[in-house]
Amino acid sequence: MAGFGTYSLLLLIWLASTLFLRLIFTKLGIINRPQHLPPSPRALPIIGHLYLLTKLPHQSFHKISTRYGPLVYLLFGSKPCVLVSSPEMARQCLKTHETCFLNRPKRSNLDYITYGSSDFVLAPYGPYWRFMKKLCMTQLLGGRILHQHLPIRAEEIRFFLKVFQRAASTKITIIVTVLFSLTCLPFQKNGVAVIIEGRDSDILDSVQ
Repeated sequence: MAGFGTYSLLLLIWLASTLFLRLIFTKLGIINRPQHLPPSPRALPIIGHLYLLTKLPHQSFHKISTRYGPLVYLLFGSKPCVLVSSPEMARQCLKTHETCFLNRPKRSNLDYITYGSSDFVLAPYGPYWRFMKKLCMTQLLGGRILHQHLPIRAEEIRFFLKVFQRAASTKITIIVTVLFSLTCLPFQKNGVAVIIEGRDSDILDSVQ
């Protein structure tokens, strides 16, 4: 117990000293604060603005935006974030200045899994991303491709309703995993991926 108390005291002294030195350096101008940032609530050390979040984060964001405006600067731990809560600000971020918000943070594990961010979702904005977007829009989501998959979507809708009808007649609750698999089937059953044979009976049996 004595050792734990000593370590706790040393940790508190280290935190207090760090905060005190940072305050002095900020007052003297040695540490320059970032300029031209949106309004922000007072942040706590280490956790930033996480203390403002409750069990219902959307309500917490609404309270923050009501007090500080439609554009708020937040720190979640050490990660800076921007809270946008008005159509005009959303238009500025997603349309007018979209190039500033297109790239996602680099993660070593995701970069390894996607072979150097060579996929469409995590690729950085540039010529490769524009090429992949054009390829997806023309070859995967184009009008001709969607028209070719119309019979598949109609078949899956009939199967979806059939499962609900059988479950309703037997008064059985459909679990979330089965519902998710049913909604994903139209996207899986296309020219890229093939649904294994017998999946109709497997899913129908899972709701019995």
